[in-house]
Amino acid sequence: MKTFDSVTQPGVKLRYVPDSGVCETTPGVHQLSGYIDIAKNQSMWFWFFEARHNPETAPFTLWLNGGPGCSSMIGLFQENGPCQVAADGQTTIYNPYSWNNISNMIYIDQPISTGFSYGNDTVNSTWAAAPPVWKAFQILFESNEFSKFKSREFILATESYGGHYGPEFVTYFDEQNALIQQGEVKGIQLIVSALMINNGWFDPLIQNKAYLDFATYAPGYGQLQNDSVLHQMSIDWSKPGGCQEQEEACYAAGRGPQSNKICSDADAFCINTMFVPAVGNLDDLDLRQNSSALFPPEYYLNLLANSTIMNKIGAESTYSECPDPPYELFVGTGDDARTLLPELAALVNSKLKVLIWVGDTDINCNWIGGYASMKAMDWYGKETLQQTPLKNLTMNGKAVAQYINIDNFSFARIFEAGHEVPAFQPAVSLEIFRQIIAKEQLHCI
Repeated sequence: MKTFDSVTQPGVKLRYVPDSGVCETTPGVHQLSGYIDIAKNQSMWFWFFEARHNPETAPFTLWLNGGPGCSSMIGLFQENGPCQVAADGQTTIYNPYSWNNISNMIYIDQPISTGFSYGNDTVNSTWAAAPPVWKAFQILFESNEFSKFKSREFILATESYGGHYGPEFVTYFDEQNALIQQGEVKGIQLIVSALMINNGWFDPLIQNKAYLDFATYAPGYGQLQNDSVLHQMSIDWSKPGGCQEQEEACYAAGRGPQSNKICSDADAFCINTMFVPAVGNLDDLDLRQNSSALFPPEYYLNLLANSTIMNKIGAESTYSECPDPPYELFVGTGDDARTLLPELAALVNSKLKVLIWVGDTDINCNWIGGYASMKAMDWYGKETLQQTPLKNLTMNGKAVAQYINIDNFSFARIFEAGHEVPAFQPAVSLEIFRQIIAKEQLHCI
């Protein structure tokens, strides 16, 4: 394993294995995997893949899965990385729709103790999660291997709890950039050129109500639960002390320590009375499957448990896809019950390129709730978004999505896709990714 010690951040280092030969098998395409030691006993796992085409000019994209506390290896192996894993759990399959066809891609496991990351996890909220990722990129872009990317277009692509992570991370990066420009801190600016969030968890007040709406009628798929379940959900939503009232109390409580229990209680109540009954015995990430969902398969877990593979890529801890400890830290502060719509609205108002896209068979972060969140968001395009119907997006004559563009903001509902959109619709996802990084509005092809 090679090592790069930070000059500007004492005790911070990059440790990596170059060109392991695992996953990306395209001749001449560079890959790196290893750890960013952001502090003593805090090692953040990353896996980087150079673009298959024009890596010297292609943009630089960070992919983050959600959770909170879920590994970005999910995205790498199940969604948009250079390979998938065969049923034997040992063989990789070339992915022709990998996003590194057109962008340099980095996948990071955060917070610490997620995936292959290990050490002392102190992150208990969305707001606490941003600084460690910022710090990780300070060492990455200082290093010999990554310094050439610091001036590239920087895209943040994320999903699910990324509806929290995305808006706050870009907001925090912008705040740090301003401090650097003012000479108040030293560092390398991270200027995000586009934010993409699929199946995001943005606003719990709106999206908890959407569980009832979606279970009552999922467009294209019908009623998901029986009338008695829906009736009880309606009662639990609107009764005194119900989900709506508890969520409103969480919002009113602000972000001080006294708000933690209020928000945590609200979250627990709404999960049990809105989310759980909306799902029933279906798969919460794809309503077309039952709770023993078989797609996308989890074959990659066997690959990452193989000691030979772990040694090749430089992994030093046992892989855990979505471990409980980092998740429980977020539960303690009620982070899941808080809204990130104000942060997202400010970014959209700034004319940042933003894509909000949602697979329409996902129950968990369903498209009805995502769309309602965007229509409720306070920004200059709000009235236009509310009054303009979605129109069909076609690829080669086939309708694959519905969409709307308002300047640099786009919303899209992706047909026949679950929570992990690129797993279900790889060709559509790659084309949409291409349009976003080309700074185009969504359009038919």
